[in-house]
Amino acid sequence: MSASMLRGEKLALAKGCLLALTERFYRRREHLAVIGFGGNEARLLQAPGKVATFNAVWIAPLRGGGATPVESALQLAQTLMQRSRKASTVQNLSLWLLTDGRFAALPARPALADSCHIVDFENEAVALRRCQRLARDWDAQWIAAAQLNRV
Repeated sequence: MSASMLRGEKLALAKGCLLALTERFYRRREHLAVIGFGGNEARLLQAPGKVATFNAVWIAPLRGGGATPVESALQLAQTLMQRSRKASTVQNLSLWLLTDGRFAALPARPALADSCHIVDFENEAVALRRCQRLARDWDAQWIAAAQLNRV
């Protein structure tokens, strides 16, 4: 997670949202991969597969800091979706982007994502509303991070 996610309790909220998502995917028996991005690169935090229980064990120690390499994360997501399409008959590939939108340029929508969801953590006094613009550009569902448990 980038340095901007360290301000205003966003990191704690992001961890809570990620935990809620893992619980949702677990209950639905859906597969999930988790990519973290911050600093200089994106990295795979959880390999694609069925969601296990006790996800707080790997979520709690996640840290933030550095730049926001969203392009790197989306390229990795595209690669994982491509592998998933080749390996199985997955019917629907969803991409969930948890961000405050504080990156240099709005990225392109990953071509293989059947649906996209933008979870918006922006809470700065001067709102850029980039997550909302990204959701419009991607034809994605926009969700305020505080509302994630209600979706």
